[in-house]
Amino acid sequence: MESENQTGVAEFLLLGLSEDPELQPLLFGLFLTTYLITVLGNLLIILAVSSDSHLHTPMYFFLSNLSFVDICFSTTIVPNMLVNIRTETKAITYAGCLSQVYFFMVFICTDNLLLTVMAYDRYVAICHPLYYTVIMNPRFCGLLVLLPLFISIMIALLHCLMVLHLSFCTDLKIPHFFCELAQILKLACSDTLVNDILVYLMTSLLGGGPLLGIIFSYTRIVSSILRIPSAGGKYRAFSTCGSHLLVVFLFYGTSMGVYLSSTASFSSRTRAVASVVYTVVTPMMNPFIYSLRNRDMKGALRKLFSRWACCV
Repeated sequence: MESENQTGVAEFLLLGLSEDPELQPLLFGLFLTTYLITVLGNLLIILAVSSDSHLHTPMYFFLSNLSFVDICFSTTIVPNMLVNIRTETKAITYAGCLSQVYFFMVFICTDNLLLTVMAYDRYVAICHPLYYTVIMNPRFCGLLVLLPLFISIMIALLHCLMVLHLSFCTDLKIPHFFCELAQILKLACSDTLVNDILVYLMTSLLGGGPLLGIIFSYTRIVSSILRIPSAGGKYRAFSTCGSHLLVVFLFYGTSMGVYLSSTASFSSRTRAVASVVYTVVTPMMNPFIYSLRNRDMKGALRKLFSRWACCV
């Protein structure tokens, strides 16, 4: 890397997943299809919840917000990647790159915290069913959605403000398909010690804290379910948590896989390919998990489709 400092950076270069020209049409078609499925699937979840009065409960309120965040999360990354593949350009402006970092962090942190909120909702529903409607009142549910968003905005803003103080070298190639904070810090010529400490601190707090909250909630949930005398009651209780658990495993499993690949001696291109799973595949899978495993959601989707059929 050249050592010349360049404080007024004009643009970065996103190297993408592959530089092979023959693979570009395949990548474009694959990611376009994935993005359309993600947007359509999560949009159907939102419409089904909003149109069916039986689903106007805290659990589905949080689910619809999770679907909205997944749409925004995917939109932050995939459209820009599709444009770069289609136009065969790799450049992204400094402002555009920093904006992508900001919105990426906002939505992935909100996604993470919403999963914790949903685990708390299941904990209250199963462990304290008599007080559920009192505790999970509309005002408190709204607060449980706005607070994660506020925290995520503040954290993302802090990271981006710290990046603004960095100077960069003349080699501004990012071996990734989107602007990731860790990759940008590697391109800086100035000292990034404070940035690195902040990244590790926030990753520990926002990764470990919510995960511990989810583990605690499900420890109490399992303990309560095991005390239910009937097998049918146990099954119904477990069935309300199954979809959420699958999404949690998918989110944390893929995120930890990417983190471990970054600490191991894998190439940057390999880490970029691993990142596809949690940035592109996970938001696409969530609607399938919640709709295929949930009888109420399947019923709401059938009603929604029948209404559209009647209108046509």
